[in-house]
Amino acid sequence: MDTISPLEQALHAARALVIADLVAGEVAEADVVSLVEDSVVRRRWWVEQWPEGVDYVAGLVAQDVQDALLERYGRWPLCPACGSGDPHALDVEPELGADPHWVCHKAGVKVAAVGSLASATGGTTTS
Repeated sequence: MDTISPLEQALHAARALVIADLVAGEVAEADVVSLVEDSVVRRRWWVEQWPEGVDYVAGLVAQDVQDALLERYGRWPLCPACGSGDPHALDVEPELGADPHWVCHKAGVKVAAVGSLASATGGTTTS
């Protein structure tokens, strides 16, 4: 039996985490999931060039999908922490680091780890 490389493990984990957040926001349509796949392909090359960045893949894939969704559909994910005012998107922090979280800069709070938006939004979980 072949073992799965740390790179492939990180890519599969990143894919699963971001898709879980898309499901939580009820936006996991086929064309949106394709954006995740496109990002995973690009990040595979990126990590092959910089293996030390393997721990950063989940946050980068989340950012890639967020950017692609903004261009095509609008802001995602919307902040569940701020009950009033203009709707605004959460950001991924750290921008380049391990243990990425969705944060609201307006309220100054961590909302959820990437992959755990369902716990913050009351959305659907995949478990």
